Amino acid sequence: CMNYMLPLSYAWGNFSVLAVGIWAIVQRDSLDAITMFLSGLLLTVLTDIIHISIFYPSHDFLSDAKRFSIGMAIFSLLLKPVSCYLVYRMYRERGGE
Repeated sequence: CMNYMLPLSYAWGNFSVLAVGIWAIVQRDSLDAITMFLSGLLLTVLTDIIHISIFYPSHDFLSDAKRFSIGMAIFSLLLKPVSCYLVYRMYRERGGE
């Protein structure tokens, strides 16, 4: 997000899911908050794949800062299934079926 290589929709999507995640952590008894957080995480997995595949620069225009930025975006994408699993376990603990 800091290198402005990916569009603003990438940042807005991930930051809004982060805000819903904070809401889900604060309200421990709300099943709706954790459901929205899990669905938002699953949606951002798909949108992150689309953003990275469309906006990945060619090798000629790939500076070190852009390489680091895209590497962190890919690392975030790789960690999201683990986050989805952990959030799903929280969903089950709160009484979700």
